Amino acid sequence: MPIYAEIITIGDEILYGQTLDTNSHWMSAELDQIGIKVIRKTTIGDRRSEILTSFKEAESRADIILITGGLGPTSDDLTKPLLAEYFNSKLILNEEALAEIEALFKRVNRKMSDANRGQAMLPAACQKVTNRYGTAPGMWFERNSKVFIAMPGVPYEMKHMMADILIPRLAEKYVDGVIHHRMIKTIGIPESTLADLINDWEMALPTHIKLAYLPSFGQVKLRLTAFGSDIAVLQKESQALIDAVIPTIDKYVFGYDNDEIEYVIGQKLIQSKKTLAFAESCTGGYLSHLITKVPGSSAYFKGSIISYAYDVKERSLDVNHEMMNEMGAVSEEVVVQMAKAVREKLQSDVGISISGIAGPDGGTEDKPVGTVWIAYSDKDKTVAKKYQFTKDRILNIQFAATTALNMFRINFLSE
Repeated sequence: MPIYAEIITIGDEILYGQTLDTNSHWMSAELDQIGIKVIRKTTIGDRRSEILTSFKEAESRADIILITGGLGPTSDDLTKPLLAEYFNSKLILNEEALAEIEALFKRVNRKMSDANRGQAMLPAACQKVTNRYGTAPGMWFERNSKVFIAMPGVPYEMKHMMADILIPRLAEKYVDGVIHHRMIKTIGIPESTLADLINDWEMALPTHIKLAYLPSFGQVKLRLTAFGSDIAVLQKESQALIDAVIPTIDKYVFGYDNDEIEYVIGQKLIQSKKTLAFAESCTGGYLSHLITKVPGSSAYFKGSIISYAYDVKERSLDVNHEMMNEMGAVSEEVVVQMAKAVREKLQSDVGISISGIAGPDGGTEDKPVGTVWIAYSDKDKTVAKKYQFTKDRILNIQFAATTALNMFRINFLSE
């Protein structure tokens, strides 16, 4: 029998667009890992009637109701008193929670206020959930075979509480048998094209193994989820299915499970003892950010020249003035010069360059918004390619950076 969960996010700041709700996305993925299906996500403002109504409606639909936000020490934090009301329970001092809060303030050498002390007042009907990284304890309620869980809205605190305490407890309570996930990471192929390529393989999957397509910027993740009673059997079956499909899509596969393209590229550079440098225009350093967020990237990344303006391209990358005026900065000729120059100036083995029209303006009839040229250069070859992305500035930056990493993967691994 499937187990359903509903997520309720509380806070005016989320409804007003002042704070982005990343908690629901993360929680859904974690619950999916243990076979609990999220059927609804609701965001509620700091209004008593709406919050109480959301509790009642969620209880009618789901087995597990997860609530984030509204557990702070101020008067507009309504979640705790309203949960106490909903469960007909008084707020009482939880001595264990108080000791944990006091220990936290002592650890950071700060004086605890009366408001912080009040966070140890919890509904008598709940079980306290330890918050190791903040002052608001979580709460676990059970009634009529339903579970309500309230957590702080601060992502760092919520994630540790979920991962360390709540996910294991929910798995123990609800999950029969085992679930095994495997992920194949692809890049440079649209979701629809990929689906056509593997259609026969997908149609032949056994009924207890499901496939999901998870697209993102220039990438598509193929997630296999296997259900059964023996983890070793599921692992073996999943690997056999992966081995069967890889020959069909091998040239698009860059990794598995938790692999990220920037990490895989870094490992290849370390193994080959080669180095990399970038010349970025429209991406404004985002490509460098992706590479440098990997620990140890200083071993292979020389640096980047962010040549946003025409005169910087000329002075820092020796791009020919007349050629750029004639062909435009977004052209094959310019990105080729940029890639060659950054490789030589930063003394790297490989140079990657990007120049494009990110938008929302700046486009022309022959070069509309989303036009991007990317070049790859090493000691043996220099290649460039034009891409047409979207009309959205941020998406164009993200697509261009991912595509540049894929251009490196294709050309570097073919050496």
